[in-house]
Amino acid sequence: MTTAKPLRADARRNYDRLLAEAGAAFVRHGVDASLEDVAKAAGVGIGTLYRHFATRTALLEALLRDRFDRQAELGRELLEHDKPGEALFRWFRELATVSTSFRGLIEAVAAALSDETSELYESCHAMREFGARLAARAREAGELREDVATEDMFLLVHGVAWASQHDPAGDESVPRLLDFVFSGLRPS
Repeated sequence: MTTAKPLRADARRNYDRLLAEAGAAFVRHGVDASLEDVAKAAGVGIGTLYRHFATRTALLEALLRDRFDRQAELGRELLEHDKPGEALFRWFRELATVSTSFRGLIEAVAAALSDETSELYESCHAMREFGARLAARAREAGELREDVATEDMFLLVHGVAWASQHDPAGDESVPRLLDFVFSGLRPS
């Protein structure tokens, strides 16, 4: 992420409207929603959208930045939790909530994780670091199976998030499916 210089008041309003309209469009149509429609709904031209967000991924990163920051902050807090397993599973539940924000988000994050030039790369890896630290604590406390790699947990949680986007029950199925997954990750 680059640090942006302060925006003029009219540019700030355009930026904020673009984010609001993109968020609404991504909720309704997924991350592949038409950027032309986003610009039109925000009352600006497509050139204005691209001046603020050079790529779709940059727009997505701006929308997710607060969520990712909150996820990282939750990770910091949970590192002090006296029940490491409970902390780990709470963090992954919240990650599943973030991951189901927009249809297609899982795929966009997966692509960003392997593309160091992606605007999402740094924030995704920072979040994964908290997951790894929480998993290590839970494993050390005997509250996570020794043979479960952190990467396995990310794949399982993202798999549940992806599946919920194709389930008629939608996001309502996520807590139930995560309960199944987490019960299998605890030592017997």
